[in-house]
Amino acid sequence: MNSGILPSEYKRELVHKAEAKTSPFYGCSPYERPIRQHLEMGVVNLDKSAGPTSHEVTAWVKDILELGKAGHSGSLDPVVTGVLPIMLGRATKTVAALRLSGKEYICLMTLHEFVPEKKVIRVCRQFTGPIFQMPPIISAVKRAVRVRNIYYLEVLDVKEKSVLMRVGCEAGTYMRKLCHDIGVALGCGAHMQELRRTKTGPFREDTLVTLHELKDAYVFWKEDGDESFLREVVRPMEEGLSHLPKIIIRDSAVDAVCRGAAIAVPGILSLDKNIAKGDDICLFTLKGEAVALCTSLMDTAEMLEKKHGIVATTERVIMDAGTYAQGWHSKPPKTD
Repeated sequence: MNSGILPSEYKRELVHKAEAKTSPFYGCSPYERPIRQHLEMGVVNLDKSAGPTSHEVTAWVKDILELGKAGHSGSLDPVVTGVLPIMLGRATKTVAALRLSGKEYICLMTLHEFVPEKKVIRVCRQFTGPIFQMPPIISAVKRAVRVRNIYYLEVLDVKEKSVLMRVGCEAGTYMRKLCHDIGVALGCGAHMQELRRTKTGPFREDTLVTLHELKDAYVFWKEDGDESFLREVVRPMEEGLSHLPKIIIRDSAVDAVCRGAAIAVPGILSLDKNIAKGDDICLFTLKGEAVALCTSLMDTAEMLEKKHGIVATTERVIMDAGTYAQGWHSKPPKTD
């Protein structure tokens, strides 16, 4: 596979199953939340600089915005720069969905001996598709051989022993190990010289924010009451879930899901055209609010065809119960 895009970038299309309206008295568009709520349910697409750890950077973001919680989308080594989405406050519930999304890197690899450019390009092409990787000795996971997908690997430039390449890969791919393995295949040895992450799921370089910009935006709001810049640098958490297949549900189904219920066929209004059984999906309101992360029990065709049945099991509730009116009722108590 060498399409040059990540799986999260494939265009998604919604198909409609039923019509309904949303009540203006419950919930609101993610872009219209009060500013403090916006921060508690936001995401910052941070441009991580070389030096600090991902954990340190996340702690600084939390301190700048005076929040109790924040979580990043997947660690970058201290020397690695680039895209590091940080979920804020209650949005940390969605971190796992973002960590599992595909990544893109620009990598500078150094060969230990000179190799002709044509051979470098030919060998690098062999590292697309599923590859076997053994995590390095110093890593956050158990050392065992595992399969990772390289969606595309494009050699951008070769100059003497330096190779610049663009790599789109599955989450959990070790770029240092990839460079080492390419060096072995070339017969000369190689190591990663520099690395920058340019994409994580739906987040890209063109929307990056620096720590200084984040601090300035927060100060402008606190001192002058101007929240416009802060809303630009802190985005609704829903933007961090846009890579997932979605189902839009009725207002009357929202509160039940928020209390852990599974979503049934009658609660569906619209859905992604290409949902498969077992997919990780996200439920949304008609206003565009994220409700819960779920696992699909049906594919799109079944959901459209059936009138009854459980569509997906709720794995992680995002929205607070009580945000929408209760649309279900328990059985009344028995009377003598």
